Amino acid sequence: MDKDYIVTKSNKLIVCNYDLSLQEQKIILTLASMVQPQDTEFKEYEFKIKDFIELLGIKDQSKYTELPKITKELKKKVFEIEEGTDLIQVSWLGGVRYKRKEGILILSLDKGLKPYMLELKEMYTSYKLSNILSLKSKYSIRIYEILKSNLFKKCIEIELEELKKMVGANAKYLKVYADFKNKVLLQAQKELNETTDIGFDFEEIKTGRKITSITFHIKTNKIKNKAIGEVCVTREDKSTNTEEKCSTELVSVDKAIFKENITELQAKVILDTAKEDINIIKEKYKQAQNVAKMGNIVSWMITAIEKDYKASKSEIKKDKFNDYEQRSYDFNELEKKYWGGNKWVNLKRFRLI
Repeated sequence: MDKDYIVTKSNKLIVCNYDLSLQEQKIILTLASMVQPQDTEFKEYEFKIKDFIELLGIKDQSKYTELPKITKELKKKVFEIEEGTDLIQVSWLGGVRYKRKEGILILSLDKGLKPYMLELKEMYTSYKLSNILSLKSKYSIRIYEILKSNLFKKCIEIELEELKKMVGANAKYLKVYADFKNKVLLQAQKELNETTDIGFDFEEIKTGRKITSITFHIKTNKIKNKAIGEVCVTREDKSTNTEEKCSTELVSVDKAIFKENITELQAKVILDTAKEDINIIKEKYKQAQNVAKMGNIVSWMITAIEKDYKASKSEIKKDKFNDYEQRSYDFNELEKKYWGGNKWVNLKRFRLI
C-alpha cells in the first residue's frame, strides 16, 4: 500500500450516483490503486490490518472490531450504471477475508467493476492515491474526482440536484442550499486547495430566486501540487493530425522499452514526465529491473523520473536492459518531421497536472 500508487477509473464510473462513507471510499480507492497496468482480472490484495486501520483513521479502542463492520456494510452496497438502455447494478467488494492470527486483511474488487477499472483505453481519469488520503470529507473525494475528470474543460456547470446525487449528499440537513454550500462546497474547496493537485472556484446559477446549478472553475494547484504524475483522458481532447502522428510514434518508442504491458496513455504520462527524453526513460527503467519489490511500474517510473533516482554501482553492473530486441529510431529526424524543430508543440495535449 503506497500513497504514490495511481488510481484509474472510467469517467462513467466517476460520474455515477452513489453514497459511500469517507472510510468506504478510501478502501475502494486504495484497492483501485493496487491494480496493475497489465492486469486483465482483479486479484486478491493483501494488507496488514494495522496499516488499514491507520489509513481509515480509526483510533478508538474498538478499532479491531470496527473494521469488519465497515467492510461488511461496504459489501452490501450496490450502485447503478446506465449503459445505453441497460441499467447495471454493481457491487463494490468481491471478497473479504480476515486472517486474525496473522493480522492480515485480504480484499478483492467485485467483478462487475472490470469494464470500468481494467484495460481502459479512453474516457478515464488517473490520479495519485495521495490526493484523496488526506481529505476529511466524503463529499470532497467525490468532488475531487468529478472535477479532475473535467479538468481539461476548465469550467463545467452541474445542476444542483444532480450534483447532490453524484456526491451522495442525501442527508436531510443538506436539503437547504446554505447548508449544502457550507458543508459540501466550501469544505471541498478548502480541502482541495490545501491538499490536492487541483482547486476550484464556483458560481451559483439562479433560476428566478432559486439556485439551480453550480458552475465550477477548475484550476491546477501548482503551488501545492504533490501529485504531478496524473492525466485525464477524454474523447473531447483534440489534436491536429501532425500532433497525433508524432504522439503515436513517440508513444510506440516509449512502450517498446517496457516488458510490462502498459497502455498508450500510461506511456504518454511517462513520456511527458521525462519531457519526452527517451534516454531518461531507458535509464530509469534499467534501475527498475533491480528493484526487489515493485508495486506499480508506471507509478514507480513517474516518481523515479520526478525525483531523479540514481543507480548504485552494483545496479549498473547488473544491467541487462538491452537483452531484448528494440526498434531503432532516429529521434532527430522524428522531431524535424513532426514538430518542425519545435519539440514542445504538442505538450499542451498531455500536460501532466
